[in-house]
Amino acid sequence: MTKNKLKVLDLFSGIGGFSLGLERTGGFETVAFCEIDKYCQKVLRKHWNNVPIFNDIKELTNDKLNKQFIKPTVVTGGFPCQDISLSGGRKGIIGKRSGLWNEMFRVIKDVQPQWAIIENVSPLRSKGLTLVLQNLSEVGYHAEWHCVPASAIGAPHQRDRIWIVAYPDSGFISCPRRSSLIQRYVLAKTERNEKADGFVFDDFGKLSEGTINNFKAEHWLHQSPRCRMVDGLPKRLDKNRLKQLGNSLVPQIPQLIGYAILEYEKDINK
Repeated sequence: MTKNKLKVLDLFSGIGGFSLGLERTGGFETVAFCEIDKYCQKVLRKHWNNVPIFNDIKELTNDKLNKQFIKPTVVTGGFPCQDISLSGGRKGIIGKRSGLWNEMFRVIKDVQPQWAIIENVSPLRSKGLTLVLQNLSEVGYHAEWHCVPASAIGAPHQRDRIWIVAYPDSGFISCPRRSSLIQRYVLAKTERNEKADGFVFDDFGKLSEGTINNFKAEHWLHQSPRCRMVDGLPKRLDKNRLKQLGNSLVPQIPQLIGYAILEYEKDINK
């Protein structure tokens, strides 16, 4: 473990998109995964062969983490979206699958991380966001949220997702506006004409125009439009890999959130 890096507990890890994005910043290190899918576990072991994987979030406790000397400062996760997605059962966050938010919340409550980063589909705004924010507030966390689609960073597909960043309500972040973290540590750099590592958001969490840096469309190589599906995936890709990719998130977005967090941490430690 690297002493000065923020330690990440990656819940509902999938194939590690959250960890990949955060670790690309150079300031985060994953110390544990929690993922129940055996095929995803194979991918995680290949790329993070020394990082422990807990199988079931329902059985994950802070005591189990402590016994392995795992002390996360960041908890991340995209809890299941099946009941929230417009193509799902639409039972919302109280559904059987998406109701696993309760387990993620329990872990956040027990671990008390310095940061929590949560991802889900954008319909969460009307199908559970209020509960998420209330739960976090009950255990002493402020939270800000933004909807950022993959297309905003040049991807040839929409993939709209909501991103929630939570931090202790202890005066740790002292800025009156809901999108303070991103605005203060990305907007300020842009206004100084510096090379920005992310985006600028307005007061309503909407991505402002003209703020995409280093994430251009040419980075998203994809198939010729003459093919049946322009998604960058070969036709013979096996079902398990296709499912893993479909359930994963775009690493560039947690990477940008990670940069904003590191900017803040750097400023308060001056």
